[in-house]
Amino acid sequence: MNAFEALGLKPEIIQSIADLGFTTPTPIQEQAIPVLLSGTTDFVGLAQTGTGKTAAFGMPLLQLINAADRFPQALIVCPTRELCLQITSDLQDFKKYLKGVHTEAVYGGASISMQIRNLRQGVQIVVATPGRLIDLIERKAIDLQKVKYVVLDEADEMLNMGFRDDIDFVLKNTINRESIWLFSATMPPEVRAISKNFMTSPKEITVGKKNSGNVNIDHQYFVSPAHSRYETLKRLIDFNPGMYGIIFTRTKADAQDISERLSKSGYEIEALHGDLTQQQRDRVMGRFRSKALQLLIATDVAARGIDVDGITHVINYELPDDIEVYTHRSGRTGRAGKTGICLSICHSRETFKIRTLEKMVNARFHKLDIPSGKDVCRKQFFHFMDKLIQTDISNGDYETYLPDLMEKFAHVTKEEVLQRVAALEFDHFLKYYENAEDLNARDAGRRERPEIRTGIDGSRKERTSFNRRDNGYTRLFINLGTKDGFYKASFLQFILDESNLNKEVLGKIDMREMNTWLEVDNAEASRMIKAIDGKRYNNRTVRMNEADGGFKRPSDEGNNRSEGEGRKRNYAPRERKF
Repeated sequence: MNAFEALGLKPEIIQSIADLGFTTPTPIQEQAIPVLLSGTTDFVGLAQTGTGKTAAFGMPLLQLINAADRFPQALIVCPTRELCLQITSDLQDFKKYLKGVHTEAVYGGASISMQIRNLRQGVQIVVATPGRLIDLIERKAIDLQKVKYVVLDEADEMLNMGFRDDIDFVLKNTINRESIWLFSATMPPEVRAISKNFMTSPKEITVGKKNSGNVNIDHQYFVSPAHSRYETLKRLIDFNPGMYGIIFTRTKADAQDISERLSKSGYEIEALHGDLTQQQRDRVMGRFRSKALQLLIATDVAARGIDVDGITHVINYELPDDIEVYTHRSGRTGRAGKTGICLSICHSRETFKIRTLEKMVNARFHKLDIPSGKDVCRKQFFHFMDKLIQTDISNGDYETYLPDLMEKFAHVTKEEVLQRVAALEFDHFLKYYENAEDLNARDAGRRERPEIRTGIDGSRKERTSFNRRDNGYTRLFINLGTKDGFYKASFLQFILDESNLNKEVLGKIDMREMNTWLEVDNAEASRMIKAIDGKRYNNRTVRMNEADGGFKRPSDEGNNRSEGEGRKRNYAPRERKF
């Protein structure tokens, strides 16, 4: 007996999911379907991506609509084109034996005239992204007056992407609805506000703990110096042969740069970011879904709604600033009951974020050493040998060539053949990793003795000097301070924008009225000096150099400026959620 029958679904729907090989509902399906089949209950379902949420709302919708009425009765709103198409594809599978049921996906980047034509032909279920849906409403190309059921899928992601006003507009225009079904991986205050403002006594079901991660995911992290982040990434990829994964970066510049570097090194990888046209995006996703690409590297915005089966690894090239983003990233693997691995590359000063993430996803994060060059070669070697042993030779007429092969290798031992095969396959690995350095960030060792200084009142005060290199940082001086209109957040934005470096390279910052001292990773200090020293700021020359010990007073060069001078660039404070 198919366990879905006990949930109250039609035989036609049961048959369609049986054809797909599904016989047992997932927890969210088991709990949500009986509630949603009533059609009149507002519903909130909290569950991670990959837990079967599409079937949980898709099958009840198909059962509730009237196929004889050729107008929109159900509206599914989701954050991205990819998810929109995925939901529509799943609905097509679920309605295989239902006659007269039509669905339409409406999203940006495709012909709106074609979508309007399809809507006019008569559909019962519309799957839409917010922007294109609003466009259709304003063109009066879609009538929401008869919509009975509104589904908000991945509600937290839509709000993170700035669609709050669009969602409010849609809900205000579906005045005759019978119920709202909201599905989300997390429950931030914005999602709770929608529930409070538009839903009546909703039934709330949580699968797993709120804001928790998928229990099928193994969370691992590696601590590396900032300047070794790319090499660490490359080594982790090499140490996991057969990886099929997504790499997340904060910026599209990083995504493109890393993609180009890895491609030149022979990796099957492409970048997904906001500068791509829809046609380019579709091509990249098509190659990734077909596994023509081993790796996809993406920004968080570009990856919203990606739903691809079989992803084995997610790699955080950098930890996200928003801790909830981590849940969405890691949720791309470990789907549909499968296991997955989420790898994070951290700077030594980011380990506090790991503790925060552990609490949020209610899972232990395992700190692992970055593999050595020898470890990588060994792992690749045995992976290749396993593939060699498992190679299917039953379909070819290989016996025809055996006599010639035996003659050719008559004077070569079995051991020599294996060595030659290994050399042919792994020569590049062995050469690359022959003298590979240890990429693990090590403790700085003994802390320096606190510096004792005397205050104006004669009291003795301790202050730890950070003019040192033994902790991996170089102390720099810059003749900009609070008198220039800076405070810490805007100063950070200024120096990072000008140097094009990541904030992980920075250590302590001591900001004064006329100047500032800051710690910078040893490997990046000269790059920052070169980028900033000599720049013009508010009609004076910026000076940055390596401090020589103690807290020396800056020269008065260029410190005076006329009152009321405006700044050339507006370094407004960035919102920091972490």
